[in-house]
Amino acid sequence: MAPLEDPIEIGGVEIPNRLYRAPLLECAGNGPDAVETLIEDLEPAAASGVGLVCQGATIVRGEGGCAAPGMTRVHDPAFVSRLSALTDRIHHHGGRIFLQLEHGGLRSMETWHAEYRRENPGLEQLAVSEPPWQLRLLDRADFLSYDPHVLETEEVYELAADFGRAAGYAADAGYDGIHLAGANMGIIQQFLSPFYNRRDDEFGGSPGARLRFLAVVRDEIRERAGDLPLITKVPAETPAPPAPLVRRKLSLEDGIEIARRLERIGYDAVVPVQTSVVWDMSITRGKYPDRAWENEALQEGYDAAFGGALRKRFVSAANRVQALQYDFESAWNEEFCRRVRERVSIPVLAEGGIREREEMDRLLGSSAGNDGDAGDSPACDMVGMARPFYAEPRLGARLLETEDETARALCESCNNCTVPQVTGAQGICRTPAVLRKRGELERKGVYDRESGDGGTAAASTR
Repeated sequence: MAPLEDPIEIGGVEIPNRLYRAPLLECAGNGPDAVETLIEDLEPAAASGVGLVCQGATIVRGEGGCAAPGMTRVHDPAFVSRLSALTDRIHHHGGRIFLQLEHGGLRSMETWHAEYRRENPGLEQLAVSEPPWQLRLLDRADFLSYDPHVLETEEVYELAADFGRAAGYAADAGYDGIHLAGANMGIIQQFLSPFYNRRDDEFGGSPGARLRFLAVVRDEIRERAGDLPLITKVPAETPAPPAPLVRRKLSLEDGIEIARRLERIGYDAVVPVQTSVVWDMSITRGKYPDRAWENEALQEGYDAAFGGALRKRFVSAANRVQALQYDFESAWNEEFCRRVRERVSIPVLAEGGIREREEMDRLLGSSAGNDGDAGDSPACDMVGMARPFYAEPRLGARLLETEDETARALCESCNNCTVPQVTGAQGICRTPAVLRKRGELERKGVYDRESGDGGTAAASTR
């Protein structure tokens, strides 16, 4: 039963507290300003006291695989070495930083971004198997475009080696750990999910075989990055559309078993998340982002992404329906996390709809019941937030070491920050009411920390 301020160890690395900035799209790319953009995006969280910062999904190959415009690639050791300026800044504030590695597979821009497809006609999606009939139907209806290259067995090993090489470069640049993007319709989820994985080689055919890709990735990372801590998201495809649309998917029990096996394989922590089999608002539950869709400055970018006004209206309508289907729910992964934590001894990280300090204490099992006794057993060992850091980059200062149990993130889960990212726009809060409240708090000095800027970094235990 640990308070939010207590340190925790993941794979031999001590993290100073149990609050983390969950992975987000930084849209920094790989250009000359990429490192400075990442520092501007990520350093404020560490300066505000957040114990662990997770740099959002970065792509392990030099071409293809990006799920959104502006994603950073980490295939080039010369570029990754420049990121030591970022890791130094995080360590300067006493924080830790993990790098999230990803490949989009069938979710890549080669599938859905019209302008990108026109500019890169030779690119194919990497696929675990032939796309399911539901996705092929969308292809025939001309809403998506599938021309996949199904990975041969040796190519699967080479993709795993790309993850390992990127992790090795990250270790040299001072990153404290690796976070695999194991959900959100990335290629790792596609290996794990019976919806996508219909292979008949050693990487498919049974739950254990579908897990083999993560086992090989673990071996590749250990070979190239040594004992760098390794964590991954673990999906349960429980919000997926009902049968007969989706009969084969990962149940909650499947997700629990995946987490249990990952501990045996040698993973150092897991992040259980309930998601869909496709990229939808099960990942970013909340309101329909009307302000983002109505923004005149973004219309040209939407047209480029979706291929014209008709598809743009279709995506917007689907967004509206999903906002009703996946309405905001406080701590929506709590049950999954709690059940995983009962079965594993490695740390369990929780994210998804966590907004209040009191809620964080309850999830960590450190809050007291009405009679003064300890409350529920812990659901997790760390708590994370993503979108709230768009709204308040220095949010940690308000949530850590506070006597105000009612402290709450300003984020309204309106998703006006996320939809514009399909155009390559920066991930920032665009909701005036939230920005006004943040301005008021800034003027009051609420985000200032005596030991924040200029603090002495704790030594790494690796």
